[in-house]
Amino acid sequence: MVQKSLDMKLARILADPSCGDFILADAKDADMGGGIGSPGKERDGRRRSLDDYRRIIRENVRHEQVDIMLMSASTSEVLTINERLFDASTVTPACRANDTTDIYSVRDGVYPSVASRPFRTAMIEHITHGRLSPAPSEPIVGADLALYSATFNNDLQRDLETLTHYRDFRVEAEVKGLRHFLEVFNPNACADMCPRDIGRYLNDMIARTLAGVAGKGRPIFLKIPYNGPEVMEELAGYDRTLVPGILGGASGTTYDAYFQLHDAREHGARVALYGRMINNSEHQVTMIEHLRRIADGDLTDPAQAVRSYHAALERLSIKPYRNLEDDLQSTKRGTAYSASSSTTVAIDGGRADAPMSSITNAAIPNHNDRVSQNLARLTRVLG
Repeated sequence: MVQKSLDMKLARILADPSCGDFILADAKDADMGGGIGSPGKERDGRRRSLDDYRRIIRENVRHEQVDIMLMSASTSEVLTINERLFDASTVTPACRANDTTDIYSVRDGVYPSVASRPFRTAMIEHITHGRLSPAPSEPIVGADLALYSATFNNDLQRDLETLTHYRDFRVEAEVKGLRHFLEVFNPNACADMCPRDIGRYLNDMIARTLAGVAGKGRPIFLKIPYNGPEVMEELAGYDRTLVPGILGGASGTTYDAYFQLHDAREHGARVALYGRMINNSEHQVTMIEHLRRIADGDLTDPAQAVRSYHAALERLSIKPYRNLEDDLQSTKRGTAYSASSSTTVAIDGGRADAPMSSITNAAIPNHNDRVSQNLARLTRVLG
């Protein structure tokens, strides 16, 4: 086993948040939220299989430009436990520990449009050992890091249920030696109870949730939507032991990806997890290389980073999906699981890799009015 870059960077960030270190993750856990289409498509339009998805994960891990590879428990079993992919790598394997209902982005499904309910498919022993009931002294051979996700909707009963499930997970994870980081989404279906300022509501819920959590029960960092500079600065300045991170959201343009990372970094974020932005790019290794250079402060101009990315694609004889001028544009990306890069509604509350059509009025005729009202309300709040 080699020393993991995550552990070294996290120690330095906790000692000095201004140290310049930045943690970058590739989120390849889409199969926990989507269905058959979750691995994405190849450039020729062919739908990827899980084998294709895992082949790409291997390539990205071997490149060692990310610090964390986030996977489903089933993919981690193949790559972490069976193949020992991470033993000689600086990359840390991690698994999605729970799958709340608002990430269920299946074809013709309505789940992202109704208030999130907590649920866990994965068993901690399967994440850490690949089987139930390992001996207490048996060393962890799988992942020792997991993502736990929570969505609050400003609804007392729903939010208490979410908090109770998170408490139970923390207790079990600490006993079984599993570290975690906490993902907190913006409300996904708050109806007439939506907070007027979602970003600050989220900050308060995070601070309140973790105030009673001590020691090894605490998350090692946070993953949240990027709700803007002021909100990120507020959270980053509140408690230096809460290392703030952002989720990437919908694909958008290359400029969207690079600007978001640069802006979040400038205002206090020290972690970023990108799923669709990497998975839907023309060349994943090259996309990650440029995200890494922005994260490390080597590229400080997002527009120049886009030009550099296009130049790299040209050297590789890869035709970009957009011409340079179009790829330099900023779009209003959805970052909900149910949103895509094509929407003009900015919903900064990340979910997984599914098209906007999964929550359009046509797709969910029984929820027309509520979905339209929620989208309009979020648009007013988030711009």
